[in-house]
Amino acid sequence: MSEPAPIVLVVDDEIQIRRFLRTGFELNGFVVHEAGTGAEALRSATLRPIDLAIIDLGLPDMDGSILVEQIRSWSSMPLIVLSVRSSEAEKVRLLELGADDYVVKPFGMAELLARVRVALRRQMRAVTGESIVKIGPLTIDLATRAVSLNETRLTLTPKEYRLLQVLAQQAGNVVTHQHLLREVWGSTHVQDTHYLRIFVRKLRQKIEINPNSPRILVTELGVGYRLAQSAADGENNALSVAEAPGAKP
Repeated sequence: MSEPAPIVLVVDDEIQIRRFLRTGFELNGFVVHEAGTGAEALRSATLRPIDLAIIDLGLPDMDGSILVEQIRSWSSMPLIVLSVRSSEAEKVRLLELGADDYVVKPFGMAELLARVRVALRRQMRAVTGESIVKIGPLTIDLATRAVSLNETRLTLTPKEYRLLQVLAQQAGNVVTHQHLLREVWGSTHVQDTHYLRIFVRKLRQKIEINPNSPRILVTELGVGYRLAQSAADGENNALSVAEAPGAKP
């Protein structure tokens, strides 16, 4: 028996964008529900089974960040934000409010699909208790605390492992500097980003094939770090949201 199609809620006040996203998702096997306002989105999310929500920040009745915060208060479903706002401070704020990821407009459908698949995989690992995280040649067993690169066991210090563990639990999603510092060093060190830079450099020396050109532990400038997923995640439709008829910039 085949697995049920994942259900995505698309929240955007622009009908052209919703149509564009519906087409892209349905072509890739998703079931799509739509909402044009925050209130409609809240009703849909509470009355229907939803696996993931795509939320535009520019909603007519509320800022999308408020919708993110409200949904996150009662649901662990992945939330991906769409926005023309690209400031680092805004990205950090959204992630701290509970967004799993953000995509800045204009974007390609392939990029969004890749982010969606990453978020759904992370959610599935959390639900099933799956402990193995594989990223290219790197394997992390969260149950046994074993880390290997190309099947060769690595030796990590406790702090190095804890940093990698926090990133692996959110594999594919950006994790903010503040969250990493809080989880690894404690709440009194959330401003000590130099700690993070030093340990990220040490960790890359051990888990990257080429530490000077990292492909596994990648930097999100001004925001945080991400354990990258396979490039195959972006192999599908390369159509851009900017090509949708009537799409706002």
